[in-house]
Amino acid sequence: MEEFMKLYETVYQDLYRVAYYYLGNGADAEDAVQDAVLAAWENFGKLRRKEAFRAWIFQILANVCKKSLRRRALRGYPSENPLQEGNAEKGTAAEGGLTERLEILELLSGLDEEERMIILLSVFGGYKGEEIAGILKRRHSTVRSRYRRALKKLERKLQQEEESV
Repeated sequence: MEEFMKLYETVYQDLYRVAYYYLGNGADAEDAVQDAVLAAWENFGKLRRKEAFRAWIFQILANVCKKSLRRRALRGYPSENPLQEGNAEKGTAAEGGLTERLEILELLSGLDEEERMIILLSVFGGYKGEEIAGILKRRHSTVRSRYRRALKKLERKLQQEEESV
């Protein structure tokens, strides 16, 4: 248990951050992280190389997030949009940070699921292309091309927003 906790302490903030940007709200992110950590804890004994813990737990989190999105879609629930009225309080002391997070969420919403996960793992998880390929069980060249495509989509969206201002 002590070894698991030490390893978990090194990733817990990144886990929440990735889940939050992937799912779009705090409650779902907390649930996803909790489910991922529970699954990791239950299967920790099966992990052969402890130095692979970070990639392994992010892979579990990615699967939990995908499952959550599929469940939402099957139940006919719209994905919660943090940009809708009532979901973002204005005038608070944290408005600057909230505004920035909402802008990032809006940008990421224009990406497909896999592109979003690649960007999140790279930017917030600090993973390199080969590590992301291992987590997502894709070829490294596929991850690289989808990463570039996602960045181009984000760049186009930012340019459109700048032109409309």
